[in-house]
Amino acid sequence: MIHPYIGLTEEEVKLMLQEMGLDSIDKLFEDIPSRYFLKKSSKYSKPLSEWEVRTHIKNILSKNRVLFYGRLFIGGGVWPHVVPSIVRELLKRGEFYSSYTPYQPEVSQGVLQALFEYQSLMAELLDVEVVNASMYDWGTALGEAFRMAKRVTGRNKILYPHYISPERLEIAETYTEPSKIKLEEYAQNINDGRIDIGDLEEKIGEDVAAVYVEYPSYLGFIPLNIKKAGEIAHDHGALFIIGVDPTILGIFQSPGKLGADIVVGEGQPLGLPMNFGGPLLGIMGCRMDIKLIHQLPGRLIGMTSTIKGERAFTMILQAREQHIKREKATSNICTNQALCAIATAIYLSLLGKNGFKKLGEQILARTKYMMEQLSRIDGVEAPLFKTIHFKEFTYRVKGKNSSKVILEMMEKGIMAGICVGKWFKELGESILTCTTEVHSKEDIDHYVKSLREVLEK
Repeated sequence: MIHPYIGLTEEEVKLMLQEMGLDSIDKLFEDIPSRYFLKKSSKYSKPLSEWEVRTHIKNILSKNRVLFYGRLFIGGGVWPHVVPSIVRELLKRGEFYSSYTPYQPEVSQGVLQALFEYQSLMAELLDVEVVNASMYDWGTALGEAFRMAKRVTGRNKILYPHYISPERLEIAETYTEPSKIKLEEYAQNINDGRIDIGDLEEKIGEDVAAVYVEYPSYLGFIPLNIKKAGEIAHDHGALFIIGVDPTILGIFQSPGKLGADIVVGEGQPLGLPMNFGGPLLGIMGCRMDIKLIHQLPGRLIGMTSTIKGERAFTMILQAREQHIKREKATSNICTNQALCAIATAIYLSLLGKNGFKKLGEQILARTKYMMEQLSRIDGVEAPLFKTIHFKEFTYRVKGKNSSKVILEMMEKGIMAGICVGKWFKELGESILTCTTEVHSKEDIDHYVKSLREVLEK
């Protein structure tokens, strides 16, 4: 019998390879592009002690530059937001720590109720009837939504906007390629970001499963004709998918009011720190339509009663899932971001309706103020899109390389934003920057002052 803590012998490895019809271990890794393999062996010729490893890692980490939130103006999918201490404190409860699925309701009532509350709060916020619990992040939720649209409609084309998050698009492409789904871009106006209705109408047809929009866009502007895009989708028998940053929903119309059939988004702003880019929280929900619900991936928690008539919670509609349907399931998602979903439920409960509205108002006011202040600097064009922005916007500096500007701002202790011209060539040397409730007026003024100093060098 093979011992679980002792490595395999050469003979055992040989037998296992023979069973799989392979002649070498390298064959197991053929799907991985060669550029990801080390071209040389590790510089460590011998094992290190625990203390040596700790020292080595500490030396590597010392190279990082630590900035407090007031100097972080970077977004693009993960944003600096206030995380109340009570959120972290309640998450320390031992019964919440496991991310595994609560298959046994008789011993999981606490987790199940917390997830039910998350679904309920998120459904109210998005203005749709059904929300799952949950997906990995916005990108994976988007990929699942595209696959879901194909299953529901039987069509194989998705139309997406030009100014989409490039990372989310890559994830969606990875998710949809095995299902032979064709992704096609539609145009947006370069002046105000509006959806090009003419281009959308030209590209939509009987083969289109869904039209997707982002709200706000990856570049922070709000397309002012989102509802019209949804009407066009429905007129042609397609589904309408809206991807949303939920912090906008305290002051702007909900996806449900805009006509969304499926809603996806990122829950990180709702009680989760930036964490070097993860873990995140994928939001996914749909309107009350049995065809949509049966194709919705992920866990669904419902409220019921025991044989004694007591209120209870349990997983529902499990026949959609991989532990029952196996390869015929709607998705292979299993272990998910349940702890992150609970954090979001705590955060939303803490803020309440009025607090959430104030959050949106604060972010909108800071965005407007920062755009105005940057636009007063000679040589700075801000914002690039002449419309309403929320949380993020793009600007460019005449005659300056955006990467160089960001590096010089970093020398002043400010993470100024992201270079987006590499993805959107028509925007040139542009920078996507972000401001939220964590930034005071002094923080924004310091950013503006520092940028002015960089340009005067």
